[in-house]
Amino acid sequence: MTIHLHSKTDAKTAQIIESNAHQLISDISLAEGGEDLGPSPHDLYDAALASCKALTLMWYANKKGINITNIDTRIERDDSQERQGVYKLQTRLILSGDFSDEEFHQLSAVAEKCPVHKLMTSVTTEITTQVERAS
Repeated sequence: MTIHLHSKTDAKTAQIIESNAHQLISDISLAEGGEDLGPSPHDLYDAALASCKALTLMWYANKKGINITNIDTRIERDDSQERQGVYKLQTRLILSGDFSDEEFHQLSAVAEKCPVHKLMTSVTTEITTQVERAS
């Protein structure tokens, strides 16, 4: 899979992100010299974890017939030690629906197993970067 980005032509720094048939904009804040036209890269990183946890719970609930009517997911970021190699994300999932205590405990366990959580905490990511001059 390839995700494609290109500069938003009428913006200072914003990038248009294209993933399959979807588009969204990423930018940096006004304080950083951008126009705050969309989530920052850090916001997107954090949102990937939040959406994965919520989607994983909905997938599991649908598969097991557990009645979840809403998931309110919140991420609190502490990046105060990022330069020292520590980036803290605290997730909070508030579940609504008609489910038993046993089902709630199953859902709590599943929330810890979303693929992005695993990717962020137990996988070595190898990144290569190639910068080219446009022709």
